[in-house]
Amino acid sequence: MTATLAALLLSIIQLFISPLSLEEMQNKQAVIETTLGSFIIELLPEAAPNHVGYFIKTAEESSYNGTIFHRVVRYGIIQGGDPLTKNPQAQDTYGTGGLGVLAREPNDELHTRGAVSAVQIPGQPDSAGAQFFVVVTDQSSLDGQFTIFARVVEGISVVQKISEVPTDETGKVLERVEIKSVEIRDKPPAQPPPFADVPVRELASYRAVLETSLGEITIEFFPDKAPNHVRNFLRLSYLGAYDGTSFHRIVAGFVIQTGFLKTRGELPTESVMKYVINLEPEFNDTLHVEGVLSMARGDDPASASTSFFIVTGAASSLDGKYTAFGQVVNGQQIVNAINSVPTENEEPQSRIDLIRVRVEKLN
Repeated sequence: MTATLAALLLSIIQLFISPLSLEEMQNKQAVIETTLGSFIIELLPEAAPNHVGYFIKTAEESSYNGTIFHRVVRYGIIQGGDPLTKNPQAQDTYGTGGLGVLAREPNDELHTRGAVSAVQIPGQPDSAGAQFFVVVTDQSSLDGQFTIFARVVEGISVVQKISEVPTDETGKVLERVEIKSVEIRDKPPAQPPPFADVPVRELASYRAVLETSLGEITIEFFPDKAPNHVRNFLRLSYLGAYDGTSFHRIVAGFVIQTGFLKTRGELPTESVMKYVINLEPEFNDTLHVEGVLSMARGDDPASASTSFFIVTGAASSLDGKYTAFGQVVNGQQIVNAINSVPTENEEPQSRIDLIRVRVEKLN
């Protein structure tokens, strides 16, 4: 098809105008389930009402089901939504279907990580339709050229994983990553952070069980000494932030350290990461003796975040400089076993997993 003919066809096609009002499209999300996992996008009707309306229509008609992400740029973008990709035998046509129904809706949104934008025919800005692409890393060169109509709010790691599938020299994928379903839903109401409303005195009734690959370690807390650290630790544990980390630093007779999120296979989801913050110090009179739980930090006293350590010997040099907030009450033999693992430059020579942190409340 020549560009002139394509332009002529577009000129006689009735471009889509959303029958939904802005109010009807506000506070909507789409849960996109794929064969590599799910991610959630938040729709932006104020920025692109017709694009959002058409996406909702296409999703509610189940038209995305069975399509694939047919083109990816590793760590750049993933592109999908073409109805022709439902047919595995029609690969030569992938990328040409589902277009020519939407006029471009310029807006101030930027193609930063997680932006969802409409695909259009090259040189024809009023040619978008069902196809869309998701930005994996910032693509400022695309700003102002394509219509952004949504943003990923959960599951960007899944999007990145899709971008990693093998491709040919043109960027067409060599294995099918299907969209199994797209569910339009209301944006869930904001919930208070876990443990936000628990009184300080009640925090002492909670325990944390560190399920490690060598056994379990049970921790009790000192909320009277470091209430914010205790609350933060319980929150991250409850949300699963620590699950899958490892004991990445062992100094025999001094400390065993874990909780560094980069030791996980992948970072926690966005809904968890928003609670990963730097903590103001709560230095106190608790001595760093064997079994005490304390927060690791950098040179800045207010740089403690997720990493924590258990003291395995006298460590008076840490007193008043690191925030102690709990102690081991069961499983000291597991602490000792981890302390005995061979290391090189303080790094264990065999991985010791922190499989899960289980939060329990005493009766």
